[in-house]
Amino acid sequence: MLSLLALPILYLTLELPKQIVNNALESATFPVEVLGQSLDQVIFLLLLCGLYLLSISLNGLIKYTLNVFKGYTAERFLRRFRLLIYRRWRSDAEASEQSEIVPILAQEVEPIGGFAAEVLTLPVLQGGTLFTILLFMFIQDPILGAAALTVLPIQLILLPKLQRRVNTLSRIRIKEVRDLGRQLSEQLRERQGASSGLSAAGASFKALEQVRRRIFRLKFFIKALNNFLTALTPFLFYSLGGYFVIEGRITLGALVAVLAAHKDFSAPLKELFRYYQALEDTRIRYQEITTFFAGTPPRMEEQQSAGVHRLAIRRPPEHALSQT
Repeated sequence: MLSLLALPILYLTLELPKQIVNNALESATFPVEVLGQSLDQVIFLLLLCGLYLLSISLNGLIKYTLNVFKGYTAERFLRRFRLLIYRRWRSDAEASEQSEIVPILAQEVEPIGGFAAEVLTLPVLQGGTLFTILLFMFIQDPILGAAALTVLPIQLILLPKLQRRVNTLSRIRIKEVRDLGRQLSEQLRERQGASSGLSAAGASFKALEQVRRRIFRLKFFIKALNNFLTALTPFLFYSLGGYFVIEGRITLGALVAVLAAHKDFSAPLKELFRYYQALEDTRIRYQEITTFFAGTPPRMEEQQSAGVHRLAIRRPPEHALSQT
């Protein structure tokens, strides 16, 4: 409800700057009648600016309240989810002997709890924001509205493919963290020698470093590509929109409002892509947690491929290092 309430207020924050430029600054028809009152140019300008200030204040207040409730929801879900995992771990005789429960309860459930608070509000708010901005652009001029969608198909095709590669690496990272926790627990119980303990731990640290480097490269490449594609749209606005203003097809205030709306257009789009990334990451983490309690060993082919893949991560070939 809060997310839907923010959408009409958002539209006011886009419409009022256009009204200020066209009707309060460039218009020569003064005084004007507002609710039966005759207002001169200065009073009318102050009235529109006051409405704009009120709209952005309400928009900020709604988002603040929404974020507070999201935080409460995330913490409540996280507490109950940890308690559910802990009870399941205590009731399972085989799982209770495994030390992987520590990183699961302390680290792996954190992103799941954060996503639980955004699973409904973020697509409603950001998707509605995106639709509201696009509606405003198409009302000003259909060609400018279509220009805002030119790079969107490219983003929808390329980014999910790259994200699937990040998901594969995320699964490997989770398994490496659990292997490290198992090794450290065994060393604490068995009091192994310093040399063997350092060798095993060092190999795990190196494998984690290499996996996280690959994840960083992919994630930042996705971010850079998304930023570049988003920055192409203002070029079309300045060229096409400027031509339309010269030809008298749209007003200068409408062009300024469209440019300001596009500045806000990239933010919800990035949030929706981040939501997709968080959705995939949460799905992977939840599958890994349920697999941990399922107790079903993987197939031989999966074990062999996982072992080869882990070996390739720990000991990359020379040509791969040179390419990197």
